[in-house]
Amino acid sequence: MSGAMEKSLAILEYLANYPDGATLGQIATELNQSRSGCHRTLRELIRFGYVRQLPHRGDYALTTKLASMGLSFLSKSGVVDIAQPVINRLAHVTEELVRLAVVDGERLTLVAKAQGARSGLVYDPDTGIDLRLSCSAAGQAWLMTLPEDVAIQYVTRQGIGSPANYGPAAPTSIKALLKVLDEHGKRRFSIIQDAYAPGMSAMAAPVQRAGEPATGAIVIAGPSARLTLKRMQRFGSALLAAAAELAVMGHASPLLKSANVGTWGNVAEKPASRARRPA
Repeated sequence: MSGAMEKSLAILEYLANYPDGATLGQIATELNQSRSGCHRTLRELIRFGYVRQLPHRGDYALTTKLASMGLSFLSKSGVVDIAQPVINRLAHVTEELVRLAVVDGERLTLVAKAQGARSGLVYDPDTGIDLRLSCSAAGQAWLMTLPEDVAIQYVTRQGIGSPANYGPAAPTSIKALLKVLDEHGKRRFSIIQDAYAPGMSAMAAPVQRAGEPATGAIVIAGPSARLTLKRMQRFGSALLAAAAELAVMGHASPLLKSANVGTWGNVAEKPASRARRPA
């Protein structure tokens, strides 16, 4: 990747976390770029419509161009049209938030949702974020389908989510994570409590056809006070049924085809519980 391209993408990814904008000095310092070079890159991004300079303050923020491109891509991929009825039914049954995340290389991105909660606290993180693999229910559900060495590589490159930034029960080491993945593999879906966020619970099952790598994960999430361990265990069969339905239907959308997964090869020839070294 060229230096200019790398700097441009770094700025776009950085500004995605600052919807209210960031100063030139903040961006340059955080990304370890020179102020003059960072300013030139920002001017180019403004020229092409990806960044705007906020009036009065002079801070820099993203325009809606990237968001528009992403929404257009999702719409044309058909993934939301295919998945939404399945997600809606599961949300109705569980009365909790249900989300679909899709695999894209080493990333797992939330692309669709249905909110089943009718009252009380509603748990609803933003659609479109890339999940932290080590401490999210969807991330752990996907990781448990991978060979151990590949799972370790993906988590190491992304970084383990710190309990200070996520939940107090987030795994703090590869060893702890692998132990959790083995436990998930025995039941075929993940269960987490206070791992992705304090006071929040979630469970997820991989979207995976027999003999093929997983292409996504379907998630049920909600406040721990309501989405208890007992309720999550009761929802297990419905979650697995929804994941199986999405796996069958997924070949109608390029986002849920195996073409989107990483290049590590087809480990699904082995059962998920055997893809890693036994604990």
